[in-house]
Amino acid sequence: MANHDILINWAPQETRVAIVENGAVQELHIERTLERGLVGNIYLGKVARVLPGMQSAFIDVGLERAAFLHVADLHPTNGGRADGTTPVPIERQVFEGQTLMVQVIKDPIGTKGARLSTQVSIAGRMLVFLPQDNHIGISQKIGSPEVREQLRARMHALVGESGGGFILRTNAEEATDDELADDVAYLRKAWNTVRERAIGSPPGTLLHQDLNLAERVLRDLANEATQSIRIDSKLQHDALRDFGAVYSPGAAAKLEHYKGERPIFDLFNIEEDIARALARRVELKSGGYLIIDQTEALTTIDVNTGGFVGARNFDDTIFKTNLEAALAIGRQLRLRNLGGIIIVDFIDMTREEHRAAVLAEFRKQLARDRTKTTVSGFTQLGLVEMTRKRTRESLAHMLCEPCPTCEGRGQIKTARSVCYDVLREILREARQFNPKEFRVIASPAVVEMLLDEENAHLAGLSEFIGKPISLSAESAMNPEQYDIVLM
Repeated sequence: MANHDILINWAPQETRVAIVENGAVQELHIERTLERGLVGNIYLGKVARVLPGMQSAFIDVGLERAAFLHVADLHPTNGGRADGTTPVPIERQVFEGQTLMVQVIKDPIGTKGARLSTQVSIAGRMLVFLPQDNHIGISQKIGSPEVREQLRARMHALVGESGGGFILRTNAEEATDDELADDVAYLRKAWNTVRERAIGSPPGTLLHQDLNLAERVLRDLANEATQSIRIDSKLQHDALRDFGAVYSPGAAAKLEHYKGERPIFDLFNIEEDIARALARRVELKSGGYLIIDQTEALTTIDVNTGGFVGARNFDDTIFKTNLEAALAIGRQLRLRNLGGIIIVDFIDMTREEHRAAVLAEFRKQLARDRTKTTVSGFTQLGLVEMTRKRTRESLAHMLCEPCPTCEGRGQIKTARSVCYDVLREILREARQFNPKEFRVIASPAVVEMLLDEENAHLAGLSEFIGKPISLSAESAMNPEQYDIVLM
């Protein structure tokens, strides 16, 4: 991973974290105090409903919507698997009204409630504690077999017969025995606190909450490639320094209090990057551009050459645009936190070596992603299909809501279309009612068109129905709204 800086903009209502590499924002994390993520939280839940057909159960943990527990996420101590492969049916493991200790493994997204597991884990700086298990696991990113065996032997010596399982995270590879022992002690203490809180507490009680975003920067985001961690709050800087001194001394040593007069996010034009990350169109330096459309089911990314004519021939123009797009798309996926199914429509390339080079560049950019991605080759239609694990709401869903004017369609009727809707509605009502006059109340643009370009049609309708039609402009109305008042 290339060297990068981490900027933290803290306010009582919101924490924003930007990872900046070569002056460009690569990742953006936002946590709002009133909308804080739930992943990692441990609750005492109550089984509200068991659904044998879906092999799932709805669990009330005190949230707005009931959370969801699938049979695959039940720990063997809850009934588990009969033969190590086939799950025992959920209706034989849990029952309505039962109290369970559960952990959130996926935040509520859209209309879906949180996803739960009874396989509880607590994350530390270098280790993840599995209090219900006894095995030692090692991160797949630690690839050397020799190092893996050494780490496993060291952990067995540290843990002894005291029980509980551990997974060693990537940053445990260089850890000393003292550092690992400190993490073990911290995690056992945290688990004991959870168990003590669970005794006598009613269902819906929050037993354990994961670290806030600023603390997770030190635990999860900072690594050897991090050059500095700058935060603009003295209070939070001191709190993070104390937290880091105990749990992440290496990351805490890179912590700086930003005292500049300009807002910290203005240093690298991050506010502008956020605004661009919410736009549908992304400009490429060559003159090409991307069109990114997010739907409920999937995200589509269309690559276009735009005004780029810099290469020697058309094939090279397309190839260079697609190469630049591959780099830009990898960054946009991280920046916007796009998840689920993603379809990329690169510009059609006739030469197989160009297609292979673009796909190789695209995979190279995706390899930098902290979030799991899978990508296939080009389909028969020349599309690249990929998936990116959904871990939290996308940036657009977090910061935006559907437009109340177009209701999320992304477009509105023209003033002329609304004029014709008005004329049809007047004719419809004239056949049912017999008022002295029809008064149209609409947006200024619609009224202006009825008085100008559509005046002849309005006068013709008035003559046809034998009633006067008056107009009234209402600036508060959106372009598609109108009322017809019978006078």
